[in-house]
Amino acid sequence: MSESRLPSDVSGRLNTSVAHNARVWNYWIGGKDNYEVDQRVGEQVATMFPVIRDVARADRQFLRRTVRFLTADCAIRQFLDIGTGLPTLDNTHEIAQGIAPDSRIVYVDNDPTVLVHARALLTGTARGATDYIDTDVRDPDGVMEGASATLDLDRPVAVMMLGILNFVLDTGEARDIVRRIMASVPSGSYLVLTHPTTDTDLGGQGNVEAMQFWNENATPPITARSRAEISSFFDGLDVVAPGLVSCSQWRTEPGSDSVLPQFGALARKP
Repeated sequence: MSESRLPSDVSGRLNTSVAHNARVWNYWIGGKDNYEVDQRVGEQVATMFPVIRDVARADRQFLRRTVRFLTADCAIRQFLDIGTGLPTLDNTHEIAQGIAPDSRIVYVDNDPTVLVHARALLTGTARGATDYIDTDVRDPDGVMEGASATLDLDRPVAVMMLGILNFVLDTGEARDIVRRIMASVPSGSYLVLTHPTTDTDLGGQGNVEAMQFWNENATPPITARSRAEISSFFDGLDVVAPGLVSCSQWRTEPGSDSVLPQFGALARKP
């Protein structure tokens, strides 16, 4: 990626001397929207925690399965994708509108690199709508205000929070963000969430050293949480079977995928 291609208002916010999560994640899944510093840090983390590329791919596959399930099986036509990251194959709007062309999608991120690629997200179907808002997840009121320009908040919304709450280091604050966002959408809405864990039954002990290295060499800082802490984000919601599981095993064929230290779940607001 060339910094000279970036608009001045974005390049002024962009720090290419420090690895950034959106770009490193893009590197792990085989994308090209990253810099040498992202590749170096990404390789070091992968050396320390070899399953990280599998985690990145499994997280993306989980998104595909959940969006298909919500669109085809639950008749959801509105999606709020918070912390969307850099666009790649099978973005939320492409999956949803491929099934239901009238689906409406709002992407939320505040990373300047993602902002550069926002136009790539704004290519939905004529019958539906696709929008992008530059807002931080830590401002849930701002998120919902921005989303209301495209989404009808009197109708059910699928709130997608894949790999985003791990950047909110305080668990109480993260829980409050989820509570406030879900309070802003009506009954019949859904929360879809993935989150890294240190739980040993998912192989998460390897996250400890890798995340320490990340926090010393990249941005933004990250944390992993236990099953109980992640479960608390779904308080007051009805978790859909199979519940909170490794995201690589959510509604896949038994034994088809290995267990990875990234929880995933989908829940309905009663």
